[in-house]
Amino acid sequence: MIHCGKKHICAVLACIIIFASIFICSRKDFQLQNNITRKIFPQATKSSPAGQLCRGKTAQNTITPLKDNRTFIISPYFDDRESKVTRVIGIVHHEDVKQLYCWFCCQPNGKIYVSKAKIDVHSDRFGFPYGAADIVCLEPENCDPTHVSIHQSPHGNIDQLPRFEIKNRKAETFSVDFTVCISAMFGNYNNVLQFIQSMEMYKILGVQKVVIYKNNCSHLMEKVLKFYMEEGTVEIIPWPINSHLKVSSKWHFMQDGTHIGYYGQITALNDCIYRNMQRSKFVVLNDADEIILPLKHPNWKTMMNSLQEQNPGTSIFLFENHIFPETVSTHMFNISSWNTVPGVNILQHVYREPDRKEVFNPRKMIVDPRKVIQTSVHSVLRAYGNSVNVPMDVALIYHCREPLQRDLPRESLIRDTTLWRYNSSLIMNVNKVLSQTVLQTQK
Repeated sequence: MIHCGKKHICAVLACIIIFASIFICSRKDFQLQNNITRKIFPQATKSSPAGQLCRGKTAQNTITPLKDNRTFIISPYFDDRESKVTRVIGIVHHEDVKQLYCWFCCQPNGKIYVSKAKIDVHSDRFGFPYGAADIVCLEPENCDPTHVSIHQSPHGNIDQLPRFEIKNRKAETFSVDFTVCISAMFGNYNNVLQFIQSMEMYKILGVQKVVIYKNNCSHLMEKVLKFYMEEGTVEIIPWPINSHLKVSSKWHFMQDGTHIGYYGQITALNDCIYRNMQRSKFVVLNDADEIILPLKHPNWKTMMNSLQEQNPGTSIFLFENHIFPETVSTHMFNISSWNTVPGVNILQHVYREPDRKEVFNPRKMIVDPRKVIQTSVHSVLRAYGNSVNVPMDVALIYHCREPLQRDLPRESLIRDTTLWRYNSSLIMNVNKVLSQTVLQTQK
């Protein structure tokens, strides 16, 4: 018992005792909380050695399997459109993968924080057991993670986990107006002439970048791709999906034991959108044998300016697909030097199939990538802006391929020479590429 001779001295001593008690209790609480954090997330308070702030094994490949062999990571992207999250584009087994955790490496101290992921398997799985998925994790406060690891548990050793750089962390200015995403190139692809013609048409229409998810192609096609890569037009994303899953060349499940449809096309398209979200004003989702042909405008830039003016608040523009069968040709533009090049000469195919009653013509898209959350092949699944079907008198997709209506007589087809408006520039540009690639090899 403390006896005080004077009231003010007693009051001071009492305050000191109370303060000391509070400090001791608070320190015990902090230590207890810190011990709980260590117990639940063993890596959470460990700093990395100087020069190695983010630990773990850096992922080297486009497709990285986790140890469960049911989860495949493509790439993580920073996404702050709704809240501060890391959105990891991946492929998962829609039933077997129940929980995943993001292990964030925070800067500048290199500490690891663990966050439980929301696993969002895209609705367009078309019956296959594996599908595209967003693995979404809320980022910790006061943390600017540069890297993340994905694990099935909040426990483990960070040094044993693959580490992925989180892309789109820094805002950038657009480096291009239009980027075309092509997924996926497979089946020892060798349609060389049509590919070059499509590439040169894209450039005439205003494309500066073409991203190709390449599974495999012929040796000659490799030479052409190398030319366009050195030119700066093409970016190749290796896509060895058949090294990890049994793939189907069909888009729908055939009960044939395959794991994922059309070489994981939907996953690649979603990755391409996020990959180009900050560097391209528009992203174009179509195949190498498809060209969006404007009918009222000379190029895509003037067409999109007009469409945006007419459709404020719209971020998804859908263009109707029309088949120009490669089995029906004209004698025009039979260029002798092209006859030795494997592939289709699109200038000779200007007859398109008529619409079929009660059959929906699929569409391909030009999108504002910053407004897209999830995409499928022919439509966007989730987006912030509106979608609009572009009228056929404004533009259509020229799709030169095998016919869908094989029994139609020639007179039932519709002659459409829109492509010929570009023939002079196209022929000159194709000849230039061929002289430096294919024809050079044949000498």
